[in-house]
Amino acid sequence: MREPLVQVLNDDAPWDSFDARAYVDVNYRCVTAEDSLILAIVRDHFATHFDADGRIPLRGIDVGTGANLYPALSLLPWCHEITLCDRSAANVEWLKRQDWALMSERGEWLWSQFWDILAERPAYGAIAEPRSLLGSLSRVEHGNLFDLPRAGWEIGTMFFVAESMSTSREEFERAVACFLGSLEPGAPFAAAFVRGSAGYDVGAESYPACDVAESDVHATLARYSERCEITVVDPSVPPFRSGYSGMIVACGRRNSHSA
Repeated sequence: MREPLVQVLNDDAPWDSFDARAYVDVNYRCVTAEDSLILAIVRDHFATHFDADGRIPLRGIDVGTGANLYPALSLLPWCHEITLCDRSAANVEWLKRQDWALMSERGEWLWSQFWDILAERPAYGAIAEPRSLLGSLSRVEHGNLFDLPRAGWEIGTMFFVAESMSTSREEFERAVACFLGSLEPGAPFAAAFVRGSAGYDVGAESYPACDVAESDVHATLARYSERCEITVVDPSVPPFRSGYSGMIVACGRRNSHSA
């Protein structure tokens, strides 16, 4: 992990100007090879966990939801409520208005193509109306992940957040700690990170990123997790944007001994 010459902290970024529709148009109008593999990894992680531990339904959280709904969709079979937490007032408004009920060019719910990958496992496939279920289970909250209460949820996801909120290594590590600290001991989780990110543009705004590698993710998660498996996902061909070198997916459980 390399520290940039000029730090841009989370508080410095223009989060309330985040253009959710533009972000979806660039990243989620179709399923990339990266997203397909990530979804399969996360789906199988949760399905395998709950084959061994039937303690459901649970209180779930997706941290930094933004305009990406597939982490929350991965929680649907296991939860009776899902908190969608985001710092951006623009994203919160987008989620509350359920503007995520976007349609594809074929007239289908945009996120159904992502759901189809999840639905290859029976627990997901048994859900007939994931769009309406997501709407009924979700609680949208405007909040900073650094302020999450401890041990408040029993399952969680955090996708492309900790490394995509500032250039600071300290803030990256703190974000991971706060996410896992918000889960009860033993809670299953899935997290994803952009590897080698140089930052990204959304609409007219630019946002900072922390350049992380799999070794950084492993070292940070090791303090707070157990049975954690990390997978590196190579970029799509062609990549969906410039300025990154792949994705990192981490699936495991919150440990019981970290602070």
